[in-house]
Amino acid sequence: MSLDIVILAAGQGTRMRSALPKVLHPVAGNSMLGHVIHSARQLQPQGIHVVIGHGAELVRERLAADDLNFVMQEKQLGTGHAVAQALPAVTADTVLVLYGDVPLIEVETLQRLLAKANAEQLGLLTVALDDPTGYGRIVRDEQGKVTAIVEHKDANDAQKAIKEGNTGILALPAARLADWMGRLSNNNAQGEYYLTDVIAMAVADGLVVATEQPHDPMEVQGANDRRQLSELERHYQLREGRRLMAQGVTLRDPARFDVRGEVTVGRDVLIDINVILEGKVVIEDDVQIGPNCVIKNTTLRKGAVVKANSHLEGAVMGECSDAGPFARLRPGSVLDAKAHVGNFVELKNAHLGEGAKAGHLTYLGDAEIGARTNIGAGTITCNYDGANKFKTVMGEDVFIGSNNSLVAPVEIKAGATTAAGSTITQTVEAADLAVGRARQRNISGWKRPEKIKKS
Repeated sequence: MSLDIVILAAGQGTRMRSALPKVLHPVAGNSMLGHVIHSARQLQPQGIHVVIGHGAELVRERLAADDLNFVMQEKQLGTGHAVAQALPAVTADTVLVLYGDVPLIEVETLQRLLAKANAEQLGLLTVALDDPTGYGRIVRDEQGKVTAIVEHKDANDAQKAIKEGNTGILALPAARLADWMGRLSNNNAQGEYYLTDVIAMAVADGLVVATEQPHDPMEVQGANDRRQLSELERHYQLREGRRLMAQGVTLRDPARFDVRGEVTVGRDVLIDINVILEGKVVIEDDVQIGPNCVIKNTTLRKGAVVKANSHLEGAVMGECSDAGPFARLRPGSVLDAKAHVGNFVELKNAHLGEGAKAGHLTYLGDAEIGARTNIGAGTITCNYDGANKFKTVMGEDVFIGSNNSLVAPVEIKAGATTAAGSTITQTVEAADLAVGRARQRNISGWKRPEKIKKS
């Protein structure tokens, strides 16, 4: 069975009180529409058609991709009208209708729904709610068969008492859809063309309406305002937390943890509170992450330790290496096994060899540092001349004294030592001691200046 997916994403979302189109508001670091597109792709359809309207150019700009067909809905005249705009591009047997502001829908739920759809049967996703206010009601006959959907604003008191609500997500036979779209009417309280009216048409045409429900009602929750957006965010994070814990992660508090990307984890991982994982993060076995850390597009090898309040981006920490507290590893930072980066140390495009150490108050940029080398407190690589960047190379077993300025390009060869307070501008040969500071001069009898007294 071939599949086309139509995603409705044309609404303005006035209750968001925002210039940003509603579907671009983020949940877990990705737009709501981005989440829906991600789920759609996993179903491997032959086409994904995104119906856009309000803020169309921005939506297209943010999400443009070769596998997406954007369809313009000039006037927002209802869900039925929106689907009709995409119909000319539909060529598959089945059409799945999704919504750009319903980001938590699970692929497994959609697969179960699609299994109900064929040429003589359509699939309808419904949800059981304690309070279905605002939802269209699923009307069934005495045999329990679906006969129609009545929108909340058009429902009478008896229909409003129905607890089964319409999610709007449908799997429809494409061959019937054009006929149904042509028969839609806007004779209702909203003056819109409702997609839900095709249910009654399908029943009248002798089709069966087969229903499916999500395991979690939050899967079909949309966001019309900031409060609902925050509810989606927290539910997504709790869901991700449960997924990681099932794979062997200890979360000190799942309510104070955020994933904003794709995270791969090993076993016996410990993550403390207020940790944010962004982009593509790989965490191997026995890793520990302290509180208040941000880790983005980073790989943490087996046994690595990230201490409190550290910020890592585009970095690789080797086996049993450690960083922090208050460490910053910027893109291109690589720690080999057992390397150590301490408090208030910043790395950028720097490679620390096995067992190398930079303990305190240090900046290392564009640097290659050999195994077991020790960097003293207050050291910086002077890698930028205002126009170009240059590299600092240190061999194995180098000892850099405290408060050094290493002016790149410069090389300090294996086993060499630099004295505290030195400015190093030339190559230091292996095992040599480099002293690059002014000779100390003591002045006897010197008196400190005194504050001038005001008259």
